[in-house]
Amino acid sequence: MLGLCRRAGEIIIGTDLVTKALPSGKVQVVFFTADSSENTKKKATDKSRFYGVKCIELSIDSDKLSGAIGKDGKICVVGITSDSFSKQLILLAENK
Repeated sequence: MLGLCRRAGEIIIGTDLVTKALPSGKVQVVFFTADSSENTKKKATDKSRFYGVKCIELSIDSDKLSGAIGKDGKICVVGITSDSFSKQLILLAENK
């Protein structure tokens, strides 16, 4: 599902880009990986909470997240901008 989001252009990748996009209201949900640093987790959750955006920790590591969205490197935080994709991803994340 995350790969589909990327192909549709409905994903923001990376902690800095996601936190910068939160004030605009574009981001519907934020996901971060289980192996994210404490600083990254705190930044993602605090900014999301401040702007009223749901923030969910995934049970996968950054390598799996990177592979799912087709990017090289370690991706720890992504923001979903599509309302329909975000609803489906929240359901998937919370049911696992």
